[in-house]
Amino acid sequence: MKPLNCLFKPKSIALVGASHTEEKLGGVILKNLLGFRGKVFPVNPKYKELMGLKAYPSFSDIPEPVDLSLIIRPAPEVPHILKEHKGRAGFVVIISSGFAEVGEDELQEEVKRIGTEAGLRMLGPNCMGIYNPYKRLDTFFLSYERLRRPKKGNVALVSQSGAILSCLMSSLRDSNTGVSKAVGYGNAIDIDESDLYEYLSNDRSTDVVVSYIESVGNGRKFIEKAKILSEKKPFLILKSGKSKGGQSAAFSHTGRLAGRYEVFHSILRQFGIREAEDFDVLMDSAKALSYQRAIKGKRVCIITNGGGSGVLAADECERQGLDVAGLPKEKINRLKLLFPHFYGIGNPLDLTAQVRDEDYSNALSELNDDYDGFLLIALPNVLGITERLVSVMRLAKEKINKPMVFYMSSSSISKKLIALLEKARIPVYPSPERAVRALGALLD
Repeated sequence: MKPLNCLFKPKSIALVGASHTEEKLGGVILKNLLGFRGKVFPVNPKYKELMGLKAYPSFSDIPEPVDLSLIIRPAPEVPHILKEHKGRAGFVVIISSGFAEVGEDELQEEVKRIGTEAGLRMLGPNCMGIYNPYKRLDTFFLSYERLRRPKKGNVALVSQSGAILSCLMSSLRDSNTGVSKAVGYGNAIDIDESDLYEYLSNDRSTDVVVSYIESVGNGRKFIEKAKILSEKKPFLILKSGKSKGGQSAAFSHTGRLAGRYEVFHSILRQFGIREAEDFDVLMDSAKALSYQRAIKGKRVCIITNGGGSGVLAADECERQGLDVAGLPKEKINRLKLLFPHFYGIGNPLDLTAQVRDEDYSNALSELNDDYDGFLLIALPNVLGITERLVSVMRLAKEKINKPMVFYMSSSSISKKLIALLEKARIPVYPSPERAVRALGALLD
């Protein structure tokens, strides 16, 4: 079996179904490929030139073999097009839809047979394809104006659904988190989630892998590769098709059976593979794991300048199985000497509305040895929280070297503070509960 290097790092690409206008999907893809630094061969018999590139009447007219070929032509044409690829391409991404997901099982089986006999590795059909910002490779049929891509980063996205993949990318971009690779694999007649897990487990630019799954074709292979991946780097799965209605929807989406969710969930637990309960948890956890290193432990200290927010966070900690243990007696005495008498010395540690920026770092320095992770709550509508908080927290993070996340409420300065804190690799969340769940991802 060919390794997937040329799928993610091709030197030459053909686009069968290229178009001259962005009003057609083949035109959008071609425009996105103009940023690719390797060779691009558009194929369309109606044109001699497309977007400044020489066009070819058919794939077989391209003068040299290519690493990667993209096909976006009507489904009935795909078998014939694939036959032209024999010996002249390594990987094929079949973006076209109209196969098993709409009941055309025989056509999909024919495509699989032809591609296999031709020695091709195939992604799709009915898929989004590949995004690799490190190689400026973008096969998506979504324009940059409609879907702004995340920056380069260390999170890889693997999604059966192209729609969910685009939502994942938007969410990561909004949370100041970058991606290393993004893959939409669709009906998975050849390359499936397991193949992608295996590749990403050895990918140096990927530190965290996020996977959206509707169904699994080969359960034994899935468990083997998912287990290997989760042992090497943080790996999060979001499974849909949990209900009867969801299972039916999943089948009509990619033509694969979703299977019984209870069995899937039990297997993941048995092998220690993490599962996110919903989309928000998936994204919040991915952001935390992208920014910081996970450690073993459950002891959480909550440092807040709002008593009510601290209580909400403590409740969520209990629901998540995190331990909000009380402060050691000697630390209580030290903190009473350090802080004004009206501060609430406990866990949560309430710095009140008269908080100062440096109170957070002073508390962290005192309590670092007693807890595994810290939830910091800043309600920046008080005068004592300023932009100086960022430099204070940057130094504290370097000194403490333990997981820490922020919940920050909305205020006139919160947007700037959040951007600066996240630039310092301290993740910030919009509610106490979401911050707790993200911290939970860092406390393995």
